[in-house]
Amino acid sequence: MTDLPPSSDHPVSPDGPRRPRLLVFDVNETLSDMAPLSARFEDVGAPPHLAKLWFAELLRDGFALTVCGESESFSTLGAEALRVRLHGQPLDRPLDAAVDHVMHGFSELAVHPDVVEGVRDLGELGIRLVTLSNGSASVAEALLQGAGVRDRFERLLTVEDAGVWKPASRAYAYALEECGVEPMDAMLVAVHPWDIDGARRAGLATAWIDRSDGRHPSYFGAPDIRVASLTELADALR
Repeated sequence: MTDLPPSSDHPVSPDGPRRPRLLVFDVNETLSDMAPLSARFEDVGAPPHLAKLWFAELLRDGFALTVCGESESFSTLGAEALRVRLHGQPLDRPLDAAVDHVMHGFSELAVHPDVVEGVRDLGELGIRLVTLSNGSASVAEALLQGAGVRDRFERLLTVEDAGVWKPASRAYAYALEECGVEPMDAMLVAVHPWDIDGARRAGLATAWIDRSDGRHPSYFGAPDIRVASLTELADALR
């Protein structure tokens, strides 16, 4: 699906679908390639497949705290979730040293192969670009600086300043307020169906970056646009 459907949330003109004024990008896994974190687990003596399990548990616990009306930083939850997950593993170093090694990997991640060209193409459309991450702004800063596209992003926003994690509606509302944009003029770009659903419920248009030709869960609202890369997203919005 590459067209925005006409609806009250996504008004159309006689010339076609309404192009968003603002694209709000998720960071972890959407822009960053987190596959190298598996090697970090292996470095410390843990099975590499635990990387995906740990990240899922980290998100689960962040969401749970959000539901309970609490908020904790991504780095704090990530480190403690690692201590829990690595406990009892045959590590080659002390537990805290192993945790530090894995967490440091976030600062050395690179972007997915489609990101640099895609971001540049999207910027040339005259659409404002910002990020909204459940992680820290410093991680997004290092990632985008390393890729040479930091200058394409107007702002790097984090839920740490919103006081609530995505997919809570208040997280998206915070980004829109910071950018002075109404929900109908913004589009969230993410690889996570839960993020797509949260933004949709907050009134934003959504673009699902499906790099693995996956299946979108039927219990989440469908994205407005489904593409395999950011370059395809630029073509869809062009």
